[in-house]
Amino acid sequence: MNLAPNFPEDSDMQQLLQLLHEEIGLPQHKTLRLQTAINLDLGCDGGEARQLMETLEQDFAVDLGDYDAYRYFQPPVFDVFFKHRAKGRGEKIPLTIGMLYLAIKTHSWDTQTLENLS
Repeated sequence: MNLAPNFPEDSDMQQLLQLLHEEIGLPQHKTLRLQTAINLDLGCDGGEARQLMETLEQDFAVDLGDYDAYRYFQPPVFDVFFKHRAKGRGEKIPLTIGMLYLAIKTHSWDTQTLENLS
């Protein structure tokens, strides 16, 4: 795995990268940056996304606060209710590794703060 220069190497980031590798797989040929979007660049979506965020909440004690899956992810194909509610939500906003890292560091999800990182 290629990491960009100045990429954090503390234990929180190592655990996050391990989680991302287990849940969605990390590309060997791409350089990972804090700005790498797990939804748009790495293809995380649907059931993978739900599992990832549940694990983030449980294993890292992140309070998901105002987190809204519809802002970032398409629904799983088999979940009719989720798909119906997601219609009309427009383009998806990048959910970056940096956003996940800050949420882990602060143990909270504040959409405005995290999305202003970009």
